[in-house]
Amino acid sequence: MKIVLLGKNGQVGWELQRALAPLGEVVALDRRDAGGDVGDLAALRLRLQQEQAQVIVNATAWTAVDAAEQQAEAARRINAEAVGVMAEVAQASGALLVHYSTDYVFDGSGSAPWVEDAPIAPLSVYGQTKAEGEALIRASGCQHLILRTSWVYAARGGNFAKTMLRLARERDQLRVIADQFGAPTGAELLADVAAQIIPATRARPELAGTYHLAAAGEVSWHGYAQHVLAFAQPLLQARGEALKVQPEAVEAIPTTAYPTPAQRPLNSRLDCSKLQAAFGLRLPPWQHGVQRMLTEALG
Repeated sequence: MKIVLLGKNGQVGWELQRALAPLGEVVALDRRDAGGDVGDLAALRLRLQQEQAQVIVNATAWTAVDAAEQQAEAARRINAEAVGVMAEVAQASGALLVHYSTDYVFDGSGSAPWVEDAPIAPLSVYGQTKAEGEALIRASGCQHLILRTSWVYAARGGNFAKTMLRLARERDQLRVIADQFGAPTGAELLADVAAQIIPATRARPELAGTYHLAAAGEVSWHGYAQHVLAFAQPLLQARGEALKVQPEAVEAIPTTAYPTPAQRPLNSRLDCSKLQAAFGLRLPPWQHGVQRMLTEALG
């Protein structure tokens, strides 16, 4: 099996390089490679046509949510137009297209986890462009796996947990939003699941479609921060370091107290039962991945 991976050096792409390697030949591209800059649609199309891969995995995205409000066309080119090119090539060649999407396609209302066929109503340019990318994939008729996820983090580079640890060591007070709920989901989990479901979908094309993929459970950003600090505290103490802000001292604030250019959904819960039933998977609690990442970072 030949796989073209786009966005090899992003959070998810970096983990996909490892996870996809046992499946066959992986041609991993980023913006410095010919055709790897997905903003150049002509070069992207040419490279994909030349590779003639059986699977195209798109780990690229415009993820600067607030910046997208002022740079809508740039976000649309990456999140929608480039995805449309990938879908066209996949349809013409018979390839499977694997694409990551987001809970931001929903409006974040209510408290029930979102199912795959719930009405989409994005609140932001980012969410709208991601929804447009999904629509282009479906309209192309290509075989696809659209994997919607939420609150993605990775051990490589910065993330929310590392930021909370830094701030709790530097500041005397920490205020974190408490009315947005979701499941922190590791890039490692996203990559490992993709490696499981790609061969299954190629063997059984009827499994293709849209799925929700996130770690199990739910938490607010405030609860997430408290968990991070509580778990990290003994690890820091073993290194002779201390937190200036204790977990129980993290102040809970509403979204309205922290305005941003792009509106965030309050309810980012995703119902992942369809994925688990279709592929016989069990998704781990969100705490497992976060704790493993913290142990690696602080151990």
